[in-house]
Amino acid sequence: MRQKFQDLIVAVVVVGVGSVCVGAQDGSHLNGVVEKLASGERVYGVSTYDLSLENARSLARADIDYVYVDMEHGPMDFTALHRFLLGMIDKQAIAETGSLRARVAPLVRIAPYGRESSAWAVKQALDIGLMGIIFPSIESAEQARDAVRAMRYPPRREARYPEPRGVRGSGAAIANWFWGLSGAEYFQRADTWPLNPDGDLLALMMIESADGVRNADAIAAVPGVAGFYVGPSDLSNSLGLSRDSSEVEEGIQTIVDACVTHNIACGITASGADMPRRVAQGFTILGAGRAGGGLSAGNAAAVRAGRDAR
Repeated sequence: MRQKFQDLIVAVVVVGVGSVCVGAQDGSHLNGVVEKLASGERVYGVSTYDLSLENARSLARADIDYVYVDMEHGPMDFTALHRFLLGMIDKQAIAETGSLRARVAPLVRIAPYGRESSAWAVKQALDIGLMGIIFPSIESAEQARDAVRAMRYPPRREARYPEPRGVRGSGAAIANWFWGLSGAEYFQRADTWPLNPDGDLLALMMIESADGVRNADAIAAVPGVAGFYVGPSDLSNSLGLSRDSSEVEEGIQTIVDACVTHNIACGITASGADMPRRVAQGFTILGAGRAGGGLSAGNAAAVRAGRDAR
């Protein structure tokens, strides 16, 4: 009887490990946002300031594709961010799907602007397991290239995608654990998509100034840039116009056109009423507003409106 029980335990462990390895070994992406964008699908998500375990747990099971923690306007609290990521681990979902891919990808919007050095904040964020960085106020191709370099490791001599040459330092033990990978596996996957088709990291540039719009085409052409995220309020301030000005909308269209030309994603936050227009305009990353304590009724309605739009 004792031997049979031991054999059963071994069988359960082997089956469990094998099933959980599916998401990490079958060639698919661990970052669900990358997986969908690579397949030509739109993705929906929310931002949050609420780094409580309760909010993390609720958002991890919400009907969204990503959540980005806003540390541009909220505190740069990496201890709280680490705790939030722990709260997003859903063991039941891993057991049910047999995949290490989280249903909701965790991203962060950091505080340093494009004109400031952001490498330290990028390193802190990625080393605790984040799957993407939103860089505020990128205004030139050089700033975008620096952002991408901060996210990438220095290339091996035989690397297929050596440029932009990465500067990220090693030390991602926590990220390895959070992603459920060995150090070697994490190193292979922790690269910027779509520059590296096997990469699982997203580098998103916020275009929210007159200079950013003027240089949108050059920024979009930087290898490793996965997409743009539009900041309409700051863009209107930069232009010296009200938010509802037609010139602001013209600037937004210029940003979308650059994304389409260079085949990268384009993101914006929209209300439920505005979702159909933004979908038709060509946006593929659609934010449903700020969430706290899980999705609000307004968040959920905006996501539904986006998914229903054609």
